[in-house]
Amino acid sequence: MPIDPVRALAAEPRTSDISWDHRDIQLYHLGLGAGIPATDPGELRYTLESRLHVLPSFATVAGAGKGIAGGLTGPGLDIDLTTVLHGGQTVRLHRPVPPVGTAVSASRVAAVYDKGKAAVLVLRTEASDADGPLWTNDSQIFVRGEGGFGGERGPSARTELPDRDPDKTVERHIREDQALLYRLSGDLNPLHADPEFAALAGFDRPILHGLCTYGMTLKAVVDTLFGGEVARVRSYTTRFAGTVFPGETLRIRMWAEDDRRVRVAVGAVERDDAPVLADTVVEHH
Repeated sequence: MPIDPVRALAAEPRTSDISWDHRDIQLYHLGLGAGIPATDPGELRYTLESRLHVLPSFATVAGAGKGIAGGLTGPGLDIDLTTVLHGGQTVRLHRPVPPVGTAVSASRVAAVYDKGKAAVLVLRTEASDADGPLWTNDSQIFVRGEGGFGGERGPSARTELPDRDPDKTVERHIREDQALLYRLSGDLNPLHADPEFAALAGFDRPILHGLCTYGMTLKAVVDTLFGGEVARVRSYTTRFAGTVFPGETLRIRMWAEDDRRVRVAVGAVERDDAPVLADTVVEHH
């Protein structure tokens, strides 16, 4: 079979050296729409090297996101990439990400679940520097047509939203060129830039990267509820529930809870709040 769970789980982690500097951080933040208004002190924390702090979701693109791509080609995996969907993402922070750094990134298959019509791989990437662990990334990858092998179904990530109005609701416009800028942080999939390729995938125009929406949403939460203090984020998880297109507007609804969690729902304004991110939780200090 194309996926051999025993081999995949037993494989040694793939390690690589990664590094980044303020230019990588600034480019990532700009790809999320930071810098508007350009002279706003809150935005300068994302765009000016002398004031720079790092949004924790940068961990998904550090080292050009090699952990996800490399994890799909390891032992026990022979996967047709056209059957792959990025189903969800979790980042856990062990301490704040420095604006300049080097680290060792270790990637492995942490779990293989059987969803019947699909298999789900949990690809885990752990980064550490000389001072210890920095972050842990878990990417949930659906592989269509590879389920039914008799494995565990795995946990359900579905969460109920509070039965009350959101504490905060903000809207974030996606620029027409935003996917073109975001892809320079490492994800060069032509689905996000080439109209002809997008048409082959069934879309009438290129779609925005899910991880761009993921980063935009975290920035909105940090700016709205945490006063811009990125170090308050402990972990951030989401399920990718639908596509969004450059030029559209995200409506981001936030519920702050007593257990130091913020529950979030994201929809596309121009399509009657069609779901974009669901089961989204930010845990914080």
